[in-house]
Amino acid sequence: MSTVRLVDENTTDPRVRAVFDDIKKTKDIDWIPAIWRALATHPEHLELCWSRLKAIMKPGKIDALTKEIIALAVSVTNGCDYCINSHTAAVQKLGLDTEGLNEVLAVVGLFNQMNRLADAYQIEPDILPKT
Repeated sequence: MSTVRLVDENTTDPRVRAVFDDIKKTKDIDWIPAIWRALATHPEHLELCWSRLKAIMKPGKIDALTKEIIALAVSVTNGCDYCINSHTAAVQKLGLDTEGLNEVLAVVGLFNQMNRLADAYQIEPDILPKT
């Protein structure tokens, strides 16, 4: 159950309406997901989150599917049911099939385990990136 009353997606608040319209256009959807309706309870925060998401998630050196796979991996690691479902739907929309999704989840599971083991053994890094 949400801790806030979700803003109606047909709101007349001009700041919220502008963001909601941009979400629909950018994501090519005809409804407003609950996360954005919750954030709309604080219009300035809604604007900041949306503009940040648009800037970071647009394709650049990393394509949109890879960025969504990363978002899914973080969501799985953080245990966010809402985000797991949202980003699973997004990677599917971008063309990742069930076999690919299973591969992503296997990598997430493996490296969550390996990270915990490295932390538990308190191993000092010996493979370092180039500076």
